[in-house]
Amino acid sequence: MNKTEQEFLNDLDKKLWTSADKLRSNVDAAVYKHVVLGLIFLKYVSDTFEERRQELKKKFTNKKDDYYIADASDEDIHQELEIRDYYLEENVFWVPALARWENLQNNAKLPTGTEIEIVNGKKTIYKFTSVAKLIDDALDAIEKENPKLKGVLNKTYTQLQIDPAKLAGVIDLIANIPFNHKTLKSKDILGHVYEYFLGQFALAEGKKGGQYFTPKAIVTLIVEMLEPYEGRVYDPAMGSGGFFVSSERFIEEHADQKKYNAADQIKQISVYGQESNPTTWKLAAMNMAIRGIDFNFGKGPHDTFSNDQHPDLRADFVMANPPFNMKEWNSGVKEDDPRWKYGTPPANNANFAWMQHMLHHLSTKGRMGLLLANGSMSSNTNNEGTIRKGLIDDNKIDCMVALPGQLFTNTQIPACIWFLAKTKKKKEIL
Repeated sequence: MNKTEQEFLNDLDKKLWTSADKLRSNVDAAVYKHVVLGLIFLKYVSDTFEERRQELKKKFTNKKDDYYIADASDEDIHQELEIRDYYLEENVFWVPALARWENLQNNAKLPTGTEIEIVNGKKTIYKFTSVAKLIDDALDAIEKENPKLKGVLNKTYTQLQIDPAKLAGVIDLIANIPFNHKTLKSKDILGHVYEYFLGQFALAEGKKGGQYFTPKAIVTLIVEMLEPYEGRVYDPAMGSGGFFVSSERFIEEHADQKKYNAADQIKQISVYGQESNPTTWKLAAMNMAIRGIDFNFGKGPHDTFSNDQHPDLRADFVMANPPFNMKEWNSGVKEDDPRWKYGTPPANNANFAWMQHMLHHLSTKGRMGLLLANGSMSSNTNNEGTIRKGLIDDNKIDCMVALPGQLFTNTQIPACIWFLAKTKKKKEIL
């Protein structure tokens, strides 16, 4: 990214966050993030749908185009634009008329009881009761039309009981995100805004926010060292999906150096993740949808240790920032679980449970990066020393990276990164 692009995004960040924070009033940050991020997602799918719609319109009226419709009236064109297959063939989410951003923004401030006429190939009447209900119904309509998004969207605006004027203000704010830029794609701008807001909400929430947000510098370091150009990428504690986004960015940034087409190369990676927190699982899925990254996050939010959603996965790259020194992690997990090749991890600390779980899911030539508290390098409590010795003796450790302090929003615990490889040459010098 050049200096001009970075300045544009930095100015946008400050402007949007300042405005959004003013609208927050007395709404808790943990709740408010879902209000804002859900609307950002809704804006994205609507914008990409409209972009494809305008593209089709030109094709239908261009005699030299394969999509050209001879002697078509305006009504014929309109009917054709409502055929969902035209959008799905380009991996664009089909957005029903009720959920299109223009409809949402134009009707957000209507009086209760107003009847809205929705045109989607045919005319239907929608009775407006509240802006919150309108948003919930819009999200529900998108989910029903796009199986990939089933159970992903947070349809809880009505339950949150946010002041209607504040909610309409957030809609107006997001509507003003400038997507027209000489060099930046609209997807990149919106993806950046989404990621920035995740980080700001982590700061606003304090300790709780850190459970789903990993500092960008650490994510970038791990991805740059593993170099995931192609193959299966897995994160068993994925949070909002930062490692997957960074992997995509890594491929794009190295396109010129490696002389490949970034868009084609990104299709050479597939991402797999798992997350136990239901709301965070949804944030990650929306993050992937905004980025256009195909993903497999299992059947829903589940505990990685007791309900592994990818038991047969053998990934080429595994990277994670799991909760530090997690206690009571082993409920429903057998002591003779095949993942514990180097010893059963202690019940009061999941550090070596995460490490062995990740190693278990590596392919023969796979490599992994794992962020842990510094205690993982020296603790001998309850089998930890034995497990660590087994990993060293079996030549699984690639290298260790010690990190400086004050990197995290939620803890000042000293941390380090473990890099492991499933198979190394016996005499390899590190």
